Amino acid sequence: GMGKTTAAKAIYNQIHHLFKFKSFLSDVSNTTSKHGLIYLQKTLVSDILKEKYEISSVAGGINLIKQQVVSRRVLLIMDNIDDVEQLNAIAGNQDWFGPESRIIITTRDEQLLHQVGVDKIYQLHEMNEEEALELFSRHAFSNSRPNEGYLELSRKIVSYCGGLPLALKIL
Repeated sequence: GMGKTTAAKAIYNQIHHLFKFKSFLSDVSNTTSKHGLIYLQKTLVSDILKEKYEISSVAGGINLIKQQVVSRRVLLIMDNIDDVEQLNAIAGNQDWFGPESRIIITTRDEQLLHQVGVDKIYQLHEMNEEEALELFSRHAFSNSRPNEGYLELSRKIVSYCGGLPLALKIL
């Protein structure tokens, strides 16, 4: 509910046109539990190369990814990673990708990022009261501020949500 996926989508939408080879793997944790790591590998390769490849094992998928993206400048966003195995199967090492590639990972588990040695970590923080009020107002009233008659109620809702963007959108 902090806005990790929203932030990742915004980054992707802002810079994807700068990359010929790109992939946004959404909700990796859920996709892995439903379809497995090989499915994710196939999706990545298909997104980047615009072709379907047959992958029969995770190890085979790793070899294919390394061979196909090693010299390419790639934008890869992996949303909602919750296991180091997912990272190892999709983007095991920075040297798999060409120079100036960008790999962005969203996760709730900061330790996972330290475990694989990511370069930079950006932690999302709760919105302040004014930002939260504006987000709530945009979704509830299609305006940056609530009407005067709803200001006090809106402030109570914002306080209740504690600055969590998803909760503000839903309410």
